[in-house]
Amino acid sequence: MGAAAVSRGLGRRVRDLILVTGVVADIRMVAGRMRAIRIDGAGGLAWAAGQQVRVLVTDPLAIRNWRRPRDFLRTYSVWDLDGGLELRVLDHGDGPGARWARSLAVGDEVTFNKPEGAFVVQEGAYHLFVGEETAAVAFGPMIRKLAGASVYGVVEVAGPDDRLDLGDGIQWLYRGDRSAAESGQLVEAVRRLELPAEPGVAYVAGEAKTVQMVRDHLVRERDWPRRSVLTKPFWTPGKVGLE
Repeated sequence: MGAAAVSRGLGRRVRDLILVTGVVADIRMVAGRMRAIRIDGAGGLAWAAGQQVRVLVTDPLAIRNWRRPRDFLRTYSVWDLDGGLELRVLDHGDGPGARWARSLAVGDEVTFNKPEGAFVVQEGAYHLFVGEETAAVAFGPMIRKLAGASVYGVVEVAGPDDRLDLGDGIQWLYRGDRSAAESGQLVEAVRRLELPAEPGVAYVAGEAKTVQMVRDHLVRERDWPRRSVLTKPFWTPGKVGLE
């Protein structure tokens, strides 16, 4: 069997893993670097706030794309799923996901799997959210689901234009041109938070090393049980798609 046939076979297997194809209905910028993409044709899918979908961002049947098979899929948190799937994609860098989002037009088909993931709202006395831009998209629907509950949080972004609507319980940090990796500023802001004496449930997401630093603070300095700190590392320098 030739290389082209092998590539086509592998490509079909990738497509077999993706269960839904929808059509782009709307694209708009909703923050300084955040693009909202609404995809119709996702009706009837079950989901929980905080879950994600894996989107096919390159053509697995094109032989040229088999040089980097890891670039076939990119993972995005679901912002909403009310008959149509709404994603919010950070416009950053020149990777395959960024290029895919920039090239989309209304009417294009998008293929993705059903929502998945265990980074979802848990029962707790109160809820703490900590992360940066990549985490904010998951946090939005989780906080909406918790309407009426006690919510605390800190989210670090490059500047005010990058803020999403996450409600009044979230404090915002601005880092300017500094990297979001290993953010001591974010950890220090969490350390300064005035939280109730008893542990709640924490949702910590974003850059992997920062996630670990925040988790260590909550467990070692505030004596939170490890099971009360849910973590979701999305990326670290040089790597994406860690989940």
